[in-house]
Amino acid sequence: MPSAQAHIAETFAPADVDRLRLVPADTGLALSEDAADLLFREAHTAYRFTDEPVSENQMRAVYDLVKWAPTAMNGQPLRITLVRSPEARERLIAQLGAGNRAKAQSAPEIAILSYDVDFHDNLPEVLPHAPKARDGFADEDSRHRFGSLNGAMQAAYFLLGVRAAGLAAGPMGGFDHAGVDAEFFPDGRQRSFLVVNIGHAAADGQFPRSPRLPYERVVTVA
Repeated sequence: MPSAQAHIAETFAPADVDRLRLVPADTGLALSEDAADLLFREAHTAYRFTDEPVSENQMRAVYDLVKWAPTAMNGQPLRITLVRSPEARERLIAQLGAGNRAKAQSAPEIAILSYDVDFHDNLPEVLPHAPKARDGFADEDSRHRFGSLNGAMQAAYFLLGVRAAGLAAGPMGGFDHAGVDAEFFPDGRQRSFLVVNIGHAAADGQFPRSPRLPYERVVTVA
């Protein structure tokens, strides 16, 4: 399988890669202004998309970044289901809230984000220095709490990964979670919590940037 570096090199033009490496002095950041714009300042939720496709290479490049997100005990409960076939898209769209269906229909790629209820089965592999870690998750309720919190943290990284590939994301929580689980995870071992539309935003596909709270109203020093 190609390396993460190979995926990223294929996703961006050489000039773009060089541009994103330029780090201005005295910003307090370790990334360039262009990279900060791409990931944060100029990126926001998309509601309509062009018909330009999202490639498998791009999604692999996204995951090759997202997999480095931190999770407790390196548990990595996030699971990503790329809904690509027309039949699967119809099944998913039927479970979305009425206001979200047109958004999903316009997206060339749709991802269901879920957490694996049995993530603990992987702990011997991903946390090899703690061979008994799996035994601490015999209670399924504790696994749901773990999966919900850590899966959400990974999902935030997923949105950043989508932006890093030069794509726009449209995360949606307005859907029948039980219905999606019944359609896509009938064995009950995954629980959906977010649907993300992915693609290139249409010219009229994003609302104007809404205000953000300033540092002084959010950050306190104890």
